[in-house]
Order: sequence, then structure tokens, then C-alpha cells
Amino acid sequence: MKEYEFPFNTIQFLSKLAKNNNREWFHAHRNEYEKNFLLPAKMVVIELGSFIREYFPQIIAEPEINKSIFRLNRDTRFSKDKKPYKTNLGIYFWEGKRKKLECSGFYFHIEPKSFLIAVGFYIFPPDILKKYRHHLLQLTKNSDLYKIISKLKSKGYSIEEKKFKKLPSGFTSEHPFAELSTYSGLYAMFETNDFDQFKEKDIIEFSKKIIKDMMPLHKWIVENLY
Repeated sequence: MKEYEFPFNTIQFLSKLAKNNNREWFHAHRNEYEKNFLLPAKMVVIELGSFIREYFPQIIAEPEINKSIFRLNRDTRFSKDKKPYKTNLGIYFWEGKRKKLECSGFYFHIEPKSFLIAVGFYIFPPDILKKYRHHLLQLTKNSDLYKIISKLKSKGYSIEEKKFKKLPSGFTSEHPFAELSTYSGLYAMFETNDFDQFKEKDIIEFSKKIIKDMMPLHKWIVENLY
């Protein structure tokens, strides 16, 4: 990956795009996009995908736009913001037979001022949400999920904040998973704005360590909610 000076070449391209967010500039810099965005992105998918498959052989890792690599083009039809391009690199490795965003997975994200990794479900599909809440009702503080979340928090990772204001049916405020029952998804996340560390550390090897820490959450989701 150092061959491509990653992630700094990608950050530089995204920073330029943020200042010149129009189709004319983008098409004039197509070669830069392919060299400093698309090629590194494909290498990330190949390297991290191979690593994740050692633990989860069914993980889908496809190094193509609209597969594991999110496209830069924005859908501006219903948005007041008419800028045609996103200014971040998003990569997703997912497990399951549904559409990728309806599956639990591993997310890798770079933008000029932030790097993050997240593992789990961003938003549950309705049937999975129902199953999730039903499952939580049966659990205690001795459950695997409680231990997994506690360990992730102890390592400094954040867990998705609650989205719904009211407790679902069946839950009381005393239930050990009352707060988790209000979540619309379930994922662990690491985020930093310290890119200088990647002048010495390999960002892919760094990512592997974080992903491995978070793997138990994905494993729990697949085993209990699929």
C-alpha cells in the first residue's frame, strides 16, 4: 500500500475535490481520480477483504464501484445541496444475502479530516429490528452481547447512540438492555483525525487490529439476528 502513498494521496485528491466540486473539474482530473482514489480503494478492498475472510469466509469484498467501494456521485434529486460529488472514500464488506446496506458488515471511511472504522449494522431492516428487540428481552448482564459491548467500550470504541425516544413494548427502564433496545442499529466505531500517525504506521495493518477487536460484535449479530 505504501507504493501508492496511501492514505495521503487519497486525502489530497478529496481535499481538491471539496474545493472544486463540479463535473468539469472532476472530468479534467479523471486520471488523478483513478490513480489516487480508485486504485488505492481497490487495494484496500483486496487486502482487508482477504484478512476478514480468514475469520468470516462468507464476507463479500468486491473491489468495484457500487460493490464494496461506494461511488462518489451524489443523488441530488431531493437535496438542497446540489454538489455532484461526495468528498470521502467509503468501503463496505458485508455478510448476508440481502442488499449490502441491509447486512451487518465492516465499514472503512476516509475524508480529509477524519478516518473511521465501524462494524455492525448501521440501520436494522424492520424485520431484523423486531428480532433484535425480541432477543434483547431474553438477555441478562451475563449474556455474550453484554460482555462484547463492555469489552469494546473498555478499549475506547463507541457504540451507536439511541435513535428512538420511547422504550419498545416489553422493556422497562430497569432492563439491562433498555438503552440498547432504543437503537435503530448496532455498531461499534473507531474514529480519529490524527493522520500523522500513518506517516509511521501502515494504515491497513492498523485497521486490521481495530477490525479484529470488533469482530465479536459482527459474529453475534450474524449468529443471533440472521
